[in-house]
Amino acid sequence: MANWCSNTVIFEGTPETIEQIRWLFKSMAEKEQQEQKGQLPDWVNQHNGGYFFDLFFDNDNTEVFQYQTKWSPNLEIIQKIAEHYKVDFVQDYEEMGNLIYGQATYHNRILQDIYLEDEDFEQYKYDEETDNYYFEGEIYNSDTEILEILLERKKGNQLNPIRTLIL
Repeated sequence: MANWCSNTVIFEGTPETIEQIRWLFKSMAEKEQQEQKGQLPDWVNQHNGGYFFDLFFDNDNTEVFQYQTKWSPNLEIIQKIAEHYKVDFVQDYEEMGNLIYGQATYHNRILQDIYLEDEDFEQYKYDEETDNYYFEGEIYNSDTEILEILLERKKGNQLNPIRTLIL
């Protein structure tokens, strides 16, 4: 059974283009409900994986899409969607069972993926007895804020691993 990676992607483009992407996601969500299996856009190679599951979008926030993938984010597929519609995007993703946490941005045909590594996760500790997280002398009820702090630091530090692809 796969671990599920949670993804949130925000596309940036004209309102008309965002509406086209909404229709794409809506049709994939409907097809997923009918077929009970993950979906990809029809024009994407079906053999590479990256399937969308549990697609969700809020009617009030039209450019934000949420969904699940198996094991890791489907950056390649989101990039193909962005290229197809000529838009940019920001994608946040996490799958904490395998310590996957990061953010990818696609702007002017450049994909930049910033993610946490093992040594980042080792910077904080969890205490089962108190049900608290400890990071830099502070106590946290959840690791969410800590992960956001660590990722923001990575974004500001060009020396840390950042995957950049120029197409």
